[in-house]
Amino acid sequence: MKDASGLPQSLLVLGGTSDIALATAARFAVHRTRTVWLAGRPTPALEESADRLRALGTQVRTVPFDALDTGRHEETLGKIFAEGDLDMVLLAFGVRGDQRRDEQTAAQALRVAQTNYTGAVSAALLCGQALRRQGHGSLVVLSAVAGERARRSDYLYGSSKAGLDTFAQGLGDALHGTGVHVMVVRPGFVRTKMTAGLPAAPLATSPEAVAEAIENGLRRRAELVWVPGVLRWVMAVVQLLPRAVFRRLTR
Repeated sequence: MKDASGLPQSLLVLGGTSDIALATAARFAVHRTRTVWLAGRPTPALEESADRLRALGTQVRTVPFDALDTGRHEETLGKIFAEGDLDMVLLAFGVRGDQRRDEQTAAQALRVAQTNYTGAVSAALLCGQALRRQGHGSLVVLSAVAGERARRSDYLYGSSKAGLDTFAQGLGDALHGTGVHVMVVRPGFVRTKMTAGLPAAPLATSPEAVAEAIENGLRRRAELVWVPGVLRWVMAVVQLLPRAVFRRLTR
């Protein structure tokens, strides 16, 4: 069960090598999160992530998980939940892709869409059902500000995040009153290995800052968190820009 502050004592991370997820798990470890499951593709990076968290005194278990292999999601996640109740699931996997390359090849574009949306829908539905059966827990879904309005430079990634964001909000409504809390997190540009080599956007932030925002959101049982918070108002203005103007600004 969660501690008195509302933070989890047990955590499942889907996307076990995500910089944001690891920063979040490390932050929670300070608050005595006792058990962390790291689900991801079985690579040395996944084991390195587990070792980093073990060094903080947390019990860590790794499990093979592939967002694209939706046929195995039910079995994989079912085995994890069969081990005992989980206080929180952090859905943190995703790929940015290469917009200019991917839009030229349908298979590449579909990989982005299937990872960020189809795979996430599969995993989130199964976790939501499991949390509902146990009667408590939080599902935290990493969305992105990129999903707020399509840009020429990343509309494949942005559209997949827009779909995930809308889905997660609807799932939260469907689970309202069941004891399950769904929180959507919309970071702006985060300096991670996913964005390495890209020019930093205005209001760029860090994985640690996103982790702090997730913690604060859990404490107040927020349903939507922007990181940094000022992006809420920036995007409200962006949504009002005429399309011709927005196109010139984001080409």
